[in-house]
Amino acid sequence: MIEWIFTVLVLYLLYKLIFDFILPVSRASAQMRNKMNEMSNRQQDNTNQQQPDREAKARPPKEDYIDFEEIK
Repeated sequence: MIEWIFTVLVLYLLYKLIFDFILPVSRASAQMRNKMNEMSNRQQDNTNQQQPDREAKARPPKEDYIDFEEIK
């Protein structure tokens, strides 16, 4: 009888440990990992979109400038 009670108690504690601690922690870590991946992808997309703007705003080389004379 005592062995049976002890076995049931151990099984109950294992059940509580797995379903009240281990599974929620693993789900939370998976959600955090997904959020971090989304943020990383957004940041990479933003930097990829900003780079062409910087290239377009860059000054052309001096060879492209045409000198002109002032008319008085």
